[in-house]
Amino acid sequence: MNKKKIVVALGHKALGTTFPEQQTAVKSAAKAVADLVEAGCQVVISHSNAPQVGMIHTAMNEFGKQHPDYTFAPMSVCSAMSQGYIGYDLQNAIREELLGRGLCQPVTTILTQVIVNPYDDSFYKPVKVIGRVMTKEEAEAEEKKGNYVTQTDGGYRRIVSAPKPEDIVEIDAIRILSDAGQVVIACGGGGIPVLKQGKRLKGASAVIEKDLASGKLAELLDADMLLLLTGEEKLYLNYGKEDCRPLDTISVDKARAYIAEGQFDETSVLPKVVAAVSFVSGKAGRVTVIADLDDAREALQEKAGTVIK
Repeated sequence: MNKKKIVVALGHKALGTTFPEQQTAVKSAAKAVADLVEAGCQVVISHSNAPQVGMIHTAMNEFGKQHPDYTFAPMSVCSAMSQGYIGYDLQNAIREELLGRGLCQPVTTILTQVIVNPYDDSFYKPVKVIGRVMTKEEAEAEEKKGNYVTQTDGGYRRIVSAPKPEDIVEIDAIRILSDAGQVVIACGGGGIPVLKQGKRLKGASAVIEKDLASGKLAELLDADMLLLLTGEEKLYLNYGKEDCRPLDTISVDKARAYIAEGQFDETSVLPKVVAAVSFVSGKAGRVTVIADLDDAREALQEKAGTVIK
C-alpha cells in the first residue's frame, strides 16, 4: 500500500528566534515530524525563516558597512543562508529523534529555488519589512539604489515584495528523494525567489510567503495532505472579539467566503487559508489541516486543528 504523502509546513513556533532558541525548538518540531513518520507517512517539510533571514540580512549589511571592499548581500543570498543554517539544525534534530525511535530513515535538506514572475504585482507594492533600522540618510541611499524603504519606530527599514510562487526548480530532486524513503526539508523560508532569464536563474530582491510555497510544493508532489503547523490550535472567526469562535471542519467554498469577508489577518493567517484553498481545490480527496505544532499526530487523523476539504 502506498504511503500517505504529507507536506508539513513548520511556523515560527518550531524554530524560535535566537540560535539557542532554535536549537531547543527544533527538538519539539522533530518529535512532531517523527510522529508522522512513525505513523507510516511520506513526509516533506518546509519551514519559515523569519526572523532568521532578517538577522542575516542585518548582519551582512553591517559587515559591508565596516568592510567597503565587500558588497552588501542580496536578499536571495540571505534566503539561501537561512535555508542552510535552519536546515542544519532541523535535519540533525529529526535524524536524532528518528534514530532514538529505532527508525533509520535518512533526512536531507535541499537548497531550494522558487521561480516568481517578474511582473508580479507585489514588485510594485512591497510590503515585507526586513533588516536593520536605518537613518534618514541611509534610507535615502537605499532608495537611490532602487530599493524601497518605510519609516518605522526609531528610523527607517527596507521593505521588499512577496511575489507568488510559480514553480520549484528542484522539484524533481525533492520528489526522487522523498519517493526513495527520505525525509526531505525543502522550500525553507518560502524558497529562494528567482527570476528565469533564459538558461539563467537570477535572485530576486523579495521573499516568498512560506505557506504559499508549501502549498505549491504539496501540489507539485501530488501530496494527500498539507499540514500547516502553527502556534494556534485552530482558525477562528471574529478573532480577538467577544463573539470569536473556532472553526473545526470547513469546505473550500466556506473558506473562500471567509476570505472575502476579511476574516483572516493578511500577514499571518490569510496566506495559510489561501494555500489551503488552492491545494485542496486542485484535486479531489486532498485535505489541508491548520493546527498547533503539538497536535501534529491528531491533525494527521483530522482530529485536531481546522480541517479544510
